[in-house]
Amino acid sequence: MRLCMVGTGYVGLVSGTCFAEFGVDVVCLDKDTQKIENLKNGIIPIFEPGLEDLVAKQIKGGRLSFTTDLEEAVKGADAIFIAVGTPPRASDGHADLQYVHQAVREVARLAEGYTVIVTKSTVPVGTAREVERIVAEEKQVDAVIDVCSNPEFLREGSAVNDFMRPDRVVIGTDSERAIEVLKEVYRPLYLNETPMVVTTPETSELIKYAANAFLATKITFINEIADLCEASNGNVQDVAKAMGLDGRIGKKFLNAGPGYGGSCFPKDTLALTQTGQLLGAPQTLVESVVQSNKNRQQKMADRVVKVCGGSVKGLKVGVLGVAFKPNTDDVRDAPALVIIPTLQKAGAQITAHDPEAQEEASRHLKNINWVADPYETASEADVLLILTEWNEYRALSMDRIGDSMNSKRLVDLRNIYKPDYMKELGFHYVSIGRPVVGAEISAELKKVS
Repeated sequence: MRLCMVGTGYVGLVSGTCFAEFGVDVVCLDKDTQKIENLKNGIIPIFEPGLEDLVAKQIKGGRLSFTTDLEEAVKGADAIFIAVGTPPRASDGHADLQYVHQAVREVARLAEGYTVIVTKSTVPVGTAREVERIVAEEKQVDAVIDVCSNPEFLREGSAVNDFMRPDRVVIGTDSERAIEVLKEVYRPLYLNETPMVVTTPETSELIKYAANAFLATKITFINEIADLCEASNGNVQDVAKAMGLDGRIGKKFLNAGPGYGGSCFPKDTLALTQTGQLLGAPQTLVESVVQSNKNRQQKMADRVVKVCGGSVKGLKVGVLGVAFKPNTDDVRDAPALVIIPTLQKAGAQITAHDPEAQEEASRHLKNINWVADPYETASEADVLLILTEWNEYRALSMDRIGDSMNSKRLVDLRNIYKPDYMKELGFHYVSIGRPVVGAEISAELKKVS
């Protein structure tokens, strides 16, 4: 079997490499000449644990290749996966499908014999039908092309494992022949009894958006519960633990923090709300989630200012972590992109560190003093801010950190450290949804009581 992967971004590169690990012949196509040359030489454009070694292994084994030649890539392919970007449109937030449509047009003109075109990109409901229309217009007379929706469910930082050991595989098509091709593609997973959901293209497209919107809702829910815990002297971590033990709820995505970010949740929740409006089925709950998350990032910047007595003008703020989550260099819609500029606008001087995302972040954040390690970040800082829960930050010598700071103030937006321990060390320690030791019950709660 031979597969073509159109697009060598996050989804395309991980998926193509993992398919090759299954023993399939995969060619990855991209129009970016420099990116393709780098990939041929084993230079990976993203940071993803395990991916670099896996790419090198598949290139050496002759199962994975890279090209900018569309005709070469499409020739003889049993299935062609479209894995190009679908960024939100600036005008309304709806997914921009121009790259998907362009890729489909170009592929359909070259496909020969029987081929399945598979949309791997996250696309709004109805996209597969539009792809079918484009294919009918562009394909050669003797070509037979079926269209299939096959959404990805990869988490940045654990994408290779997610692909190789998925919770489910979703296949959306009306064609029995296409179903058989996709089942053959995913045969190694099928043999491992991975559940396969075979459904219509519309349902398949909705599944991806619904799943991401639900997870974003869980995050937003626990963040608002964290606010309630702070107002009532409760502990959000204990609340989340008890909730997570309920089998109907589950423990994942119940970690309170500065709000969700990344390439999926912000884009997909916004796209889902736009789709609901267009189809006359408003997604009011998700609309509230989008707004709540947007407000939260601003509130986290305000929290830092409050810890500093109401002003950060002229103060040095040390920031640990700018990626939206650990084990990735992705800063797309990361809380750091809101919190840091807000503090800068208020007059703060920012010194920051991130194990992997500094180069990428420097394209979006200006006037940052990037340093080599967490201890240099804390040196002479008036307040230290933890934005990303990298493992490197979990066991720092807080004695050393405190001794190097101008003022022992730590705002831990990932709840890495324990309040009692930080108090013993003499820190003014602020976290998310956890009580300050010895704090009196708030006036607001007394009113409720």
